[in-house]
Amino acid sequence: MIEGRQEVNNAAGTPAIVFTDCNMLDAAAEQQAMAAAGSADGAAAAAQPATKRREVSVGGKRVKTIDVHAHCVIPEALALQGKRIEDQRGPGIGEVGARRIAEMDEQGIDIEALSINPHWYKTERDLAAEIVRINNERLAEYCATYPERFVAFASVALQFPELAVEQLEHAVKKQGLRGAAVGASCAGDEFSDPKFHPFWAKCQELGVLVFIHPQSTPELNKRFKGNGWLSNTIGNPLDTTICLSHLIFDGTLDRFPKLKICSAHGGGYLPSYAPRSDNACRVGPEMCNPAIGLKKKPTEYLRDMYFDTLVFTSEALRHLAAEVGTSQLVVGTDHPIPWNQNPVDHIMNTPGFTDEERIAMLGGTAAKLLGIS
Repeated sequence: MIEGRQEVNNAAGTPAIVFTDCNMLDAAAEQQAMAAAGSADGAAAAAQPATKRREVSVGGKRVKTIDVHAHCVIPEALALQGKRIEDQRGPGIGEVGARRIAEMDEQGIDIEALSINPHWYKTERDLAAEIVRINNERLAEYCATYPERFVAFASVALQFPELAVEQLEHAVKKQGLRGAAVGASCAGDEFSDPKFHPFWAKCQELGVLVFIHPQSTPELNKRFKGNGWLSNTIGNPLDTTICLSHLIFDGTLDRFPKLKICSAHGGGYLPSYAPRSDNACRVGPEMCNPAIGLKKKPTEYLRDMYFDTLVFTSEALRHLAAEVGTSQLVVGTDHPIPWNQNPVDHIMNTPGFTDEERIAMLGGTAAKLLGIS
């Protein structure tokens, strides 16, 4: 039931954004959400009054907003490694139900693509297989319980590439998951290592999206010590930068030209200083392998990849779009970790985009990549 409508005129040069409020869940759905959540956080959220849902329109057209960068964890899987939900960053990160939906409604996010940061890359095979099994079964259950609000990326045990291939195929074909969530390296090995080629080949064959989320840059742990949470502040975007650079320069993206990759945090530092890559082998030819003849300039590969919009300022978003193209950008919130509380406004308030570009960034591009109708 629609209860209100508000039209907000943004900065000069940007279109009006329209929000309409409606009840999030009816009473029956609230009870279903509380039961499915199975946690104190979920029960508390479901007991609260229904949250008003913020709907987004651009140029008078209702837009389905899709967040490709949303975290969750499965307590049962964590427990297999002696980890506790209480030690995980992000309020409500172990709950996929009423609380999370209420927070999405407040942000103006219609659909989240759930992913779990891989905490199992250094475990032995049987344990890794069990963690992945539990993760993917729970993710599939969440998506089945709330089909209008969630899709999910599969977990895979990438340290065993042949097992990861089997897990991905099962998750996509049997469980309805929409792609794979991976780190930015695996137990010290770069993703461009040939041992991972079978996994990339399967991703390309299935036509699914791979979401890359960094796990800091552990080789620099000593230098990250001190004030400022540098392991995350610097380490995460650096990890992604190194990962993507290897995929480009080592020829992985030439080998798998139809691979669909989306990187968190706007692709780290790479898009901010990309043209340096185009000059590296010219200035230091002895540092480049003559057997690897790239088919394009390094910067051109960026326009074949996808990036989330978690770059904080309008100028950073404008520059990212200039380097990779607006067609390659999708919403990323990092929910429930509160890096970006206003993901819709971030896109709407950045000047210079057309209505069509905003619609694509807010959800149109992600819908195509994730098979959301």
